Amino acid sequence: MLSNPRADRVRAVRALSRRASRSRAGLFLAEGPQSVREAVRHTPRAVVDLYATGAGLARHTEIAGEAHENGVRVTEVTEDVLAEMVETEAPQGVLAVCRPVDLPLAAALEQGSGAHSRHRGAGPLLVVVLAHVRDPGNAGTVIRCADAAGADAVVLTDSSVDIYNPKVVRSTAGSLFHLPVVVGVPFDDALAGLRAAGCRVLAADASGTTTLGDPALDLTAAHAWVMGNEAWGLPEALREACDEVVRVPIHGMAESLNLAMAATVCLYTSATALARA
Repeated sequence: MLSNPRADRVRAVRALSRRASRSRAGLFLAEGPQSVREAVRHTPRAVVDLYATGAGLARHTEIAGEAHENGVRVTEVTEDVLAEMVETEAPQGVLAVCRPVDLPLAAALEQGSGAHSRHRGAGPLLVVVLAHVRDPGNAGTVIRCADAAGADAVVLTDSSVDIYNPKVVRSTAGSLFHLPVVVGVPFDDALAGLRAAGCRVLAADASGTTTLGDPALDLTAAHAWVMGNEAWGLPEALREACDEVVRVPIHGMAESLNLAMAATVCLYTSATALARA
């Protein structure tokens, strides 16, 4: 039982809420039962330590059971200790310290790992690229949506948010541990890698001359969606580097969709087309 909130071990875990500390330690936090369960179940080698209160262990016996089966160390802590380890007000009884799970671009695209690619026995068919995306909640939600839509990978350019920010990890709801995620890639390198893997690159932007849903837009072959910054979208130079610029139609009076909503619409339109192909 770890009961001292001022212990060095507690302070070391708490420090992982800061990017500089995460970079130095090569570790990050997964908070809450959903994220911890998926980490233990799908990437147990990445889980260094699991901390849980007595109540958390009693509520989530499957997490502790799978952790023991996979050789993950479980430490019981008091409520005060767990509260001191995280910045959130309600850590929900369980917390994991994990090693990074991102992959190099070439490894992520080497073989299709998404549902559509596995079904067709093909290389990557659906990828999403986040360029200059800074909002943690949006980034995490797009990763979650990409997972749900059966995408092969999510690529974040070097100008985007740190995916190991606790807010990003929480927003993925465990999907961070399900599909390949690539980080820190210059935009030009991402495009070159995608094209080498056979993907057509589509920019999602309100300036597009092609409309999502247009019969001429082929989403049955391998392609990648490029999503831009929440406030200003994709810079002109990035749009011009893509193969096509596609806009999501607005049928009502709303000015626009936010990034996560637009990504969801694009990814599910692609998923439907790929499933029917």
